Amino acid sequence: MPRRTAVHVEGNEFFVNGEPTYRGRSFRGKKVEGLLLNARLVQGIFDDLNPETRGNWDYPDGPWDAQRNTREFVAAMGAWRVAGLIGLTLNLQGGSPRGYSKEQPWYNSAFTERGELRDAYMARLRQILDRADELGMVVILGLFYFGQDERLADEHAVVRGVDAATDWLLEGGYRNILVEINNECNVARYEHRILTPGWVDALIQRVRQRSDGRLDMPAGRLLVSTSMGGGAIPSEHIVQASDFLLLHGNGVDSPDGIRDMVRRCRELAAYRGQPILFNEDDHFAFEEPDNHLLAAIDSYTGWGYFDYRMEGEGFEQGYQSVPVDWTINSARKRAFFKVLAEVTGAGAAE
Repeated sequence: MPRRTAVHVEGNEFFVNGEPTYRGRSFRGKKVEGLLLNARLVQGIFDDLNPETRGNWDYPDGPWDAQRNTREFVAAMGAWRVAGLIGLTLNLQGGSPRGYSKEQPWYNSAFTERGELRDAYMARLRQILDRADELGMVVILGLFYFGQDERLADEHAVVRGVDAATDWLLEGGYRNILVEINNECNVARYEHRILTPGWVDALIQRVRQRSDGRLDMPAGRLLVSTSMGGGAIPSEHIVQASDFLLLHGNGVDSPDGIRDMVRRCRELAAYRGQPILFNEDDHFAFEEPDNHLLAAIDSYTGWGYFDYRMEGEGFEQGYQSVPVDWTINSARKRAFFKVLAEVTGAGAAE
């Protein structure tokens, strides 16, 4: 299938279809051109293969339906793009469907125990990636998530899964993908050592090498990284291996903390000028003169909106809690997309 959208990196900027993102745009005297503003929307292909927990995700008007979830996600994507959203994060093992979870008895994995791909998951993923390609959007595609990585039998299965996912993307001709090996590699809950900070760079290199020369785009391959937990800075060897740096702002208590994280990354010996972006941050305060989003822009760094349904809130709240209402219809969602439209100069969110 011919593809419309290709992402590549030049210096510390992201380019889509040969032009920097948000071409010519600045906001309050700060450059926006070349940034990847994004949202954490990891449940786009969610399902629960555990019959004992599947009922937790029923809709207010009916039983849980994985295809309905993806269908409604795809239907909402156009409105997100109109409001200036170019990047979105998905994950083949999702994220906590309750925002944050100590235990994860549900079973949400696009991989089998042996690291093979599940057809139903990948069919749903194809719907989203195809629509993103049509809209000129970039997908940050995570492969593994702590709390679900143990669904794979061993490290051989993890490697097999990395290879299978890489080949699937290449066979589909997708050029609008940034691969995130795993979400928050430094979180101690990963069961497989190869997904931890001391070892994950081998998987980054594996995707780079396996895809090299197989895509018609400037790098000729997939661009790859991994993300760090809230407030954490990647190690030198992860920076060395990565095409871009992924940070998380959870647990960072002030906008100046965001600025400090970016500064520390740029001071690392292995840093060679790659783009830096946050693809998860659960701080809002969009009406304030300074907030995490604006601090990221001030530091010439992309920023990612992470919203979940908090205790006592209704179905319309959040983009991570399952079941998800993917429309822009809560106060937090509207506030985010309003400021996003202002920053990017895009049309108003509807």
